[in-house]
Amino acid sequence: MAKKKTAFVCSDCGAEFARWQGQCSECKAWNTVTEFRVPSEKSVPQGGSTSGYAGLVEAKVQTLDEVNLEQLPRFSTGFKEFDRVLGGGVVPGSAILIGGSPGAGKSTVLLQTMCRLAETMNTLYVTGEESLQQVAMRATRLGLPTNKLKTLAETNVETICQLALREKPSIMVIDSIQVMHMSDIQSAPGSVSQVRESAAYLTRFAKTNQVAIIMVGHVTKDGTLAGPKVLEHCIDCSILLEGSADSRFRTLRGNKNRFGAVNELGVFAMTSQGLKEVNNPSAIFLNRGEAQTPGSLVMVIWEGTRPLLVEVQALVDYSQLANPRRVTVGLEQNRLAMLLAVLHRHGGLQVSDQDVFVNVVGGVKVTETSADLALIAALVSSFKNQTLDRQLVVFGEVGLGGEIRPVPSGQERLREASKHGFTRAIVPKANKPKENIEGMEIVAVSSLSEALEALF
Repeated sequence: MAKKKTAFVCSDCGAEFARWQGQCSECKAWNTVTEFRVPSEKSVPQGGSTSGYAGLVEAKVQTLDEVNLEQLPRFSTGFKEFDRVLGGGVVPGSAILIGGSPGAGKSTVLLQTMCRLAETMNTLYVTGEESLQQVAMRATRLGLPTNKLKTLAETNVETICQLALREKPSIMVIDSIQVMHMSDIQSAPGSVSQVRESAAYLTRFAKTNQVAIIMVGHVTKDGTLAGPKVLEHCIDCSILLEGSADSRFRTLRGNKNRFGAVNELGVFAMTSQGLKEVNNPSAIFLNRGEAQTPGSLVMVIWEGTRPLLVEVQALVDYSQLANPRRVTVGLEQNRLAMLLAVLHRHGGLQVSDQDVFVNVVGGVKVTETSADLALIAALVSSFKNQTLDRQLVVFGEVGLGGEIRPVPSGQERLREASKHGFTRAIVPKANKPKENIEGMEIVAVSSLSEALEALF
């Protein structure tokens, strides 16, 4: 049997070596020598045909007017929140990468999804980290139907694709991409070369055979997807399942999606029967106590294509330290430092000798600027020890000059707040709707001083 060939090439100068080495002897650069696969005659057949390579069809050159523009029909995963993050459902032939910390529920939600889809279509669940007995035990514990889902315990990518050509599944799960390997690469599974080549091979297989492939990816200690960055570039959709170990709620967020909106958010609750979708996440995040406390306020953020009501809490207390602490959970810490400077310059409030703690209830991570005005209002409320109206909702971006800037989709945010019983809103002047919303008093402000006057 012919030996599989690999080459070690410097990414800076292109010099080729017989084995890996830390420094390139040609350009003297460090850590630039990487392993590449030398295509064999079997993997790239002669004569222009590609029929021998994992079921690939022969390539064909076309002009744009010859391309079929009929939209591929999506199919539902059975979870409305999952479909929302994917942009409306699974597109045939797409490559999806789902990541998350250990214990977040990646394998659980995919097993639930595949068992549901197996009732109506041909599916294949490939596990490389667990045995088939472990997968069957989990499915039984969750009360899922197990008579139609096809499973496979394998880590070799070429073998998986050959079996998939015979089984012809419509959707396939690879759990996980970090344990997959290709036989003609010498490095260990999980290395940069193995992850990159395995993901590229599976993505190409999905495109040419119209098989939707969901790959599970590990995350690093800072919460980002492990492996080379090219892993996220070659796939169509990258989503992340987040959730702390002490919380029963999980959030599914889209980071990249070629078939839908990015930054979509799906909310799930972890139960003894697996993950259950939360159709009205605002009601979950607004589960407040009966007594209103200073520093607590509700804001309206925009996640993907829908508004979301969440509560922000702030605690401002005198510091015993030379350098007062600035702690944020769910918000960017640099944004807090900037808003404190704006509050001092244009609001006349000095908190340089105070510890400042900020928390977004429910574990939601807020990345947009519409939370600026609500955060400042919560800080002032805690500093002055004054409670705010329980039926008040606030949103708006605060500029460095103290001006209140408009945010997108203002009317949709107000209607969402009105639907949940809020009767008063403080918004940027440019976001004031032309028609009044029944049962809601809307106060439009253009500067930070106007907003503080309306609040206190």
